[in-house]
Amino acid sequence: MDVFMLWHVYELEDDFGIHDEEKMIGIFQTEADAEKAIDLLKDQEGFRDHPLQCFEIHKIKIGQIGWTEGFSTVRF
Repeated sequence: MDVFMLWHVYELEDDFGIHDEEKMIGIFQTEADAEKAIDLLKDQEGFRDHPLQCFEIHKIKIGQIGWTEGFSTVRF
């Protein structure tokens, strides 16, 4: 079964440098439901300060590992 994760992602510059600011908004049964959530949020405080392209919908399968390899941390 597929579900749709809705994220809000943008670059933020602060005392630590530039990094991605990511918020998982929710998990939805359909892409249309995720798009409805964007429509409800796009004019809210914070969200309205970033373009609509900051909203990302990712289709994923329930029960499937999404990260199958190791990772490394890079610090600047």
